[in-house]
Amino acid sequence: MDKLKLIANKWIEAFNNHEIDAILSLYAEDAIHYSPKLKALQPHTNGLIKGKPALKAWWTDAFDRLPNLHYQLLQLTCDDNRVFMEYTRQTPGEEDMQVGELFTINDNLIVSSRVYHSN
Repeated sequence: MDKLKLIANKWIEAFNNHEIDAILSLYAEDAIHYSPKLKALQPHTNGLIKGKPALKAWWTDAFDRLPNLHYQLLQLTCDDNRVFMEYTRQTPGEEDMQVGELFTINDNLIVSSRVYHSN
């Protein structure tokens, strides 16, 4: 479980530094990602994208739109191959949002991630 927490902490650090390549290094090539924000902003995806190129495009767009986006980690909960992160999404001009994100990890890489919003 310590490896899972390490991966989650590396993810938060890379995300907060807007280091897309560092984020992508934590994912399997064919990883899938679901997000309500993705569904709202890119309805044709139905909130689901697959593969590193799609992840890179999504986060590049997010960092371009929200250059001061920051996540404040609150808690990590792990089992054998999953990590559930709770964090606060912070960006100037918007109300803070409580977020949960579930990573499924195989062979030390994230193979799927799913975001849950509080509102």
